[in-house]
Amino acid sequence: MRANRCVRVCARLILLVIVTATALLAPPPPLFAAGARSAPLADADLPATVPAIGRTWPVGLRPRVLRGWEPPATVYGPGHRGVDLAAPAGTPVRAVAPGRVAFAGRVAGRGVVSVDLTGTGDPPLRTTYEPVTAAVEEGEEVEPGEVIGTVEASGSHCTAPCVHWGLRRGEGYLNPLSLLPPWLLHRGPSRLLPLG
Repeated sequence: MRANRCVRVCARLILLVIVTATALLAPPPPLFAAGARSAPLADADLPATVPAIGRTWPVGLRPRVLRGWEPPATVYGPGHRGVDLAAPAGTPVRAVAPGRVAFAGRVAGRGVVSVDLTGTGDPPLRTTYEPVTAAVEEGEEVEPGEVIGTVEASGSHCTAPCVHWGLRRGEGYLNPLSLLPPWLLHRGPSRLLPLG
C-alpha cells in the first residue's frame, strides 16, 4: 500500500514538472500582429516581419500598455502608429536594441529621439520615442538599455503620463512590441496550479 502511494506521488510530481516546463517554454499569445504594417513599403522585397532583437523595454521593467498598436487601413487613415507605455515624467527612456541615433530634437513642440537599429537591413528599422528630453545626440551609437533621454512632463497625447514608442521601416509603420522576445513580453510570474 505504501509503495502504491509512493508511485502515485512520484507520477504526480513528474506530471507537474512536465506541465510546468511546457508552460514556461510555450510562447506567449501575441499581443498584436507582429508582421502587419500600415502601408506597402517602397521596396516590395523588404521583409514584413520584425526580428525580436530588443533586450529591454523602453521604460520600466514591464510597463503597462495604455494603448496598443492599431495599424491604419490606409496610409493616411486613422489608427495608432505605435504603443503608449505608462511612464511618469522624468522616467529614464532606454534604447531597446543597439543602433545609431538618427534624430534627437523637437518636432511639433515635442521632444523626439529616433534610433536606427543596427543590422536590420536597408532601410534599417527605426524606433522612435516621444515626448522625451534627449540625453543623446544625432549620430551617437547606443547600446540596449542605454538611457537616451527622460519622459517629458508635457507633450504627450495620452490621458495618463506615458511615452509613445514607434517602429518604422522606411515609410511603413510596424508594431514595436514585435521587437521584444517572448521572455520580455510575459506579463507576470508563472503560477503552479493544483493537479486535480
